Amino acid sequence: MNHKSIEDKLAVNKYDLDEEVHIRLKDEICKECEHRPCVSVCPADCFKLKEDKLSFAYEGCLECGSCRIVCPGNAVDWALPRGGLGICYQYG
Repeated sequence: MNHKSIEDKLAVNKYDLDEEVHIRLKDEICKECEHRPCVSVCPADCFKLKEDKLSFAYEGCLECGSCRIVCPGNAVDWALPRGGLGICYQYG
């Protein structure tokens, strides 16, 4: 049986990116967050810690909403991209 890695599966996803950002972080709340569960829960690895500073890139977002759900400070303003834009799952 051929088992593909998560990275292999993510690599075939097609995106029609919306230039309007659909996820925004409330930086003042994120700076105070100790655990930063968004970093570990995001399946697309959109959240990264660099020198203890949180960065986010919406371009690879799978639109699952996990970051919004696990955020203890309600610091993720999350919405779907505008109609027809974002990830196209038919290839993944």
